[in-house]
Amino acid sequence: MTDESPPPSTTDPEPNPNPNPLIHPRRVSFEHGLLPIQKLVFTDPIQTLAPVKQKLTESASNNRVGSAAIADVLQISGDHARLVLETLGSVLHSESDPLVRAKPEEVVSVGADLRDLVLFLYIQSYKKLLPRTHKDSAAVADVWPSTSAFDGYLSALSPIQLVRSNSRRFMPSQADDEAHQLSYLQKHLANIVSLLGEPVEGEGEESLVLSMEAFEHLGFLVQFGDKGSDVSPLSQATPFFANSDPNMPAVPVPASQVHDWLLQNIASALESITERISGKENGPSDQDDTMSDASAAPNKVAPSGRGPCLIEGVSKTSLVKQASDLRGRSVKVVNCHDSVIYLLAPLRYATVHGCSDTTIVLGAVGKALRVEHCERVHVIAASKRVCIANCRECVFFLGVNQRPLIVGDNHKLQVAPYNTYYSHLEEHMSEVGVEPSINKWDKPLALGAVDPHDSLSHPAGVADVQAESAACVDPDQFINFLIPNWFSGEEIGSTKDNPFPLPDAYMAAQQRNLKNLEETRQSLRETPLEENRKKELSSALHVYFKDWLYASGNIRQLYCLQGD
Repeated sequence: MTDESPPPSTTDPEPNPNPNPLIHPRRVSFEHGLLPIQKLVFTDPIQTLAPVKQKLTESASNNRVGSAAIADVLQISGDHARLVLETLGSVLHSESDPLVRAKPEEVVSVGADLRDLVLFLYIQSYKKLLPRTHKDSAAVADVWPSTSAFDGYLSALSPIQLVRSNSRRFMPSQADDEAHQLSYLQKHLANIVSLLGEPVEGEGEESLVLSMEAFEHLGFLVQFGDKGSDVSPLSQATPFFANSDPNMPAVPVPASQVHDWLLQNIASALESITERISGKENGPSDQDDTMSDASAAPNKVAPSGRGPCLIEGVSKTSLVKQASDLRGRSVKVVNCHDSVIYLLAPLRYATVHGCSDTTIVLGAVGKALRVEHCERVHVIAASKRVCIANCRECVFFLGVNQRPLIVGDNHKLQVAPYNTYYSHLEEHMSEVGVEPSINKWDKPLALGAVDPHDSLSHPAGVADVQAESAACVDPDQFINFLIPNWFSGEEIGSTKDNPFPLPDAYMAAQQRNLKNLEETRQSLRETPLEENRKKELSSALHVYFKDWLYASGNIRQLYCLQGD
């Protein structure tokens, strides 16, 4: 086929030549840890959070704050208080924290560490970097979502139109995002450190110190090294805690010393990023390169030693990645069009951004899945949590342990129970902690239609508008999705069926469809036809099936399967 592309190439990242690792923002806190709940967004964080911290401290037990106290102090509903805990738990830097390890029924009572909660609330004031328009729109027209019918009768609120127009733009590059996040931390560092500090007895509020334990909580916002999740404790990168005797409590350090040391490291990191970006000023950026590839050879898979694996610009083809490619990684699927993408692996985080007319199958996502600015996309995922933002005419087949979160400007979304399996699925779900006995696919939680974390200005009152929720797929329209056996020569896993039990209505509809199919087959077998008429019937069925393959685009998958 002329529109088929060769399989994407994957190359190992070059080793980091710098023996002194730079400081980096923990991007997952900014990408998956922001909630569009107005009462959580403090316009002057230090003035408002200091008294909030005091009230939370009074309600804390063993320095942990439960759902009831969060709801009471922040004046939010119980559902939103639970959402705060679930969201914080999905982005915490410490895998050993009780909130990360809590079972779903324990989350409300286990609560959050007060210091993590305060940092989580502080960054709700963060404003995301706006997407940028690609400089060569003609070059990307073939892989970018077409104008939707919704564009003819949009809401009269121009900011929503602007948000929607931004879905045609590109995610900021990793360097741009990191620089923006580091600049935010640089600006707010004094406040952040002071919220973690404790006054020295007898010296008043002006003399703050940080214990090593309190300092470690800054790992929620920053990290050193180039391995993403495989990072050392933050204290081991410092000159004042690195050689502490593990059997002796470390001496607290003046907050001013911590602040100055972090500020110096952030300045060095920003300088390094600036040099990297300026080196590309006379040539295309990394995303420009990606989209050039998307036009010429419409696949790009870019592994990163520290960041997520980037799958970008896949167009009019099928792409398969398995556990050996992605195990334990995070993944971003960006600007893919008219394709089928299989990511059959245990993943930490996954983001799907700016895709259209594409089916994306995600194996097991242990932390969080975010789908944003997509059109006419089918997402099939087993995940602990899912957030859907600014999407239209998309269908989500979910096995999800927490209520799906729907935010922003969405239209005609549908949700349905999980509808597929592959042989290693249950093994991957167990590895990342997705529970098959809990599926809240049909309990979406809709928040604000306007994201207070974007960099746009919004008219008064718009922030109170609730996002459009999702409808459930009609059981009679529900069908199973069959994943081809791409790797027949490899070890077969133990999963033989969908691990998420189907609701009764969907199970009954499936059984009716199977019964109708069997009756049709039986009727064809028993129809008294001459041999030549049987051949004509068989030929007609094949023609109709072939027409359907071409009309649905599924013919491409068959060619890709044969090619492998």
